[in-house]
Amino acid sequence: MRWKGRRQSRNIEDRRGRKASGAKLAAGGGLGVLVVALVTLFLGGEAGELAKLLGNLQASGGGSVSAGDGELVQSEAEAELRDFVATVLADTEEVWAAQLNGYRETTLVLFRDGVDSACGSQSSAVGPFYCPADSKVYLDLEFFEDLARRHQAAGDFAQAYVVAHEVGHHVQNLLGTSTEVHRQRQRVGEAEANELSVRLELQADFYAGLWAHHAHRNWDILERGDVEEALNAASQIGDDTLQRKARGRVVPESFTHGTAEQRVRWFRLGLETGDLSRADTFSLPYGRL
Repeated sequence: MRWKGRRQSRNIEDRRGRKASGAKLAAGGGLGVLVVALVTLFLGGEAGELAKLLGNLQASGGGSVSAGDGELVQSEAEAELRDFVATVLADTEEVWAAQLNGYRETTLVLFRDGVDSACGSQSSAVGPFYCPADSKVYLDLEFFEDLARRHQAAGDFAQAYVVAHEVGHHVQNLLGTSTEVHRQRQRVGEAEANELSVRLELQADFYAGLWAHHAHRNWDILERGDVEEALNAASQIGDDTLQRKARGRVVPESFTHGTAEQRVRWFRLGLETGDLSRADTFSLPYGRL
């Protein structure tokens, strides 16, 4: 991906040298946290539910987050990764400002191990998330190593997809989509609530693809293999793929993000069309998503 030498967003809040002030969070190396990471990856607007889940893990005897307060110490590679996400965020700002009148930019919070948000104190185990209560995206840069190693989804454009997906949740918050989905989920059973979550996540995947479409038109960002990196990432974090790895079996009624095929399809649709009017994942019958 071509990204060096271009504008970086000023909407970066770097908390990597801070310690989360909330209650201690489960962050040990055991299987429970791994399952949380697999199940909650890219959960987006449901960060409040993550806090409850992590609280249950802590009560069962998890470890605690440790992060020192003080001067930030980072490697050269980590500093470059910070510049990379700041550039991707800047691209999303320009793309969405052109797509939505009155677009209000999100802030990307970088942290290590654990972080305090308006959606509660969170561990890095939850993966990247968006908190609608403070309109911020939260990211531990070490997640990208896990994405490559644990989920076999390496590459800078796979990383850009992660950022663009979370910004997609911010767009949903601005448009009122997240609020409406949350309202509907409170009125239906678990299966129907999960279906609504799938629709929300697939729309965020479409928005990520839409960003890529317009970013490439504006700045010629794509290099050979980039699209394949993003499509592979979308596939590797499909509910069916994650459940098969974690459980050895697939439970479709428990899906909250969509299958590998669905996530790839909706990202690709956004990438190929760049057409915001094609983003409606809520009108189609669930079996046709």
